[in-house]
Amino acid sequence: MFFEKYNKKTDGTIRFYDLHSTKTKIMCVVIFVLCLGIMVFSLFPSIWVFLASFKDIKEFRRNTTILPESFNIQTYIKTWNDLKFIQYYINSFISVTGCAICAVVFNGLLAYGLGVLKPRGYKIIYGLVMWSLLIPTTTSVVALFVNINRVGLNKSFIPIWLSLGANAFYVILFKQFFEGIPKEFIEAAKLDGASSLRIFRSVILPLSQSIVMVVIIFAVNAAWSDFLLPYLVLGGSGKETVMVRLFQFNTSNATDVEVLRGVAFSIIPPIILFAIFQKQITLSVSAGGIKG
Repeated sequence: MFFEKYNKKTDGTIRFYDLHSTKTKIMCVVIFVLCLGIMVFSLFPSIWVFLASFKDIKEFRRNTTILPESFNIQTYIKTWNDLKFIQYYINSFISVTGCAICAVVFNGLLAYGLGVLKPRGYKIIYGLVMWSLLIPTTTSVVALFVNINRVGLNKSFIPIWLSLGANAFYVILFKQFFEGIPKEFIEAAKLDGASSLRIFRSVILPLSQSIVMVVIIFAVNAAWSDFLLPYLVLGGSGKETVMVRLFQFNTSNATDVEVLRGVAFSIIPPIILFAIFQKQITLSVSAGGIKG
């Protein structure tokens, strides 16, 4: 039966003895159906892209079924070679790695100062950080691009890395988590003669693996899917990311199916990376609960 697996269930809200109630059984079925429906709606666009990209342009325009007539992997190989995706994968990997590191280090350091060190005037700085959340990101693009050109960092990954190294949302996430760390750990490190930076590196970050993984997930997703800033900064430099190359490919003489294949190439890495990070963050949260 559907409910037999609850016999040996040892965690969660619903236990086996709860299933004596018909109302609880109905609730379990409804929740399961809702979750299944959400999963189908979430996965369908990606599945459609992958399946439709196996069609040729004639089949794509005349055939309304989701399944292609044949699965010819050579079409993917041809599109990969035409797009030269390996180079743009490397560029995007460099961009994503730098953004993730800057997001953790710079935002973490600011949050460490606001949530742990709390120097004189820290409330004013925290107020400015909160206030910056009210400013739409796109309103600062022009000023940001002008200043990037003035300091000579155009056609470089550095501005893209630093753009995620100054994110108010990440600062708030870090600050709220740091304030929940027992102060005994910090005081013990101070008694051992550790400096503030040493405490941040050796005490705060190891105890904050879960929130670090959350910020990394957000930073990786934002950096990989970002188009505007890489397009403005890296255009014509040969360092274009996957999203910039995909836009260039879309505005060329490429067919709709070739564009779909390019989209499929662009969504594969985020899916893989998110699956990996999701497992790691689950383990980090569990480890943090055990230590607590």
